Amino acid sequence: MKGTYLGEFEELVLLTVGILNDDAYGLAIKDELEKQTGRNPMISSVHKSLVRLEDKGYLKSYLGGATAERGGRQKRLYELTASGKKVLNASRDLRNNMWQSVPKVVWEGGSS
Repeated sequence: MKGTYLGEFEELVLLTVGILNDDAYGLAIKDELEKQTGRNPMISSVHKSLVRLEDKGYLKSYLGGATAERGGRQKRLYELTASGKKVLNASRDLRNNMWQSVPKVVWEGGSS
């Protein structure tokens, strides 16, 4: 398995694959990312992240059935692997622990 570092955009892509579950393919992932984040990522950025995440072992892909609206072409669908779920849980735990470590005074307008 390639490096385990998970960038912010990669984390968002993994989360989006989880949200879409059985319908996670490139364009649907891009559209859901835009809906969830207000960002408008380029489809090429989404595809590059999907390839990287699959190389890291966090996703696996397979070809879905061909459809008439796609001219008989198949969709490449993605799903989280056990490693992908594990890295998302670790990322959530790290962020939660860090948020909990921010002193209360920071949020109450203490010295800047």
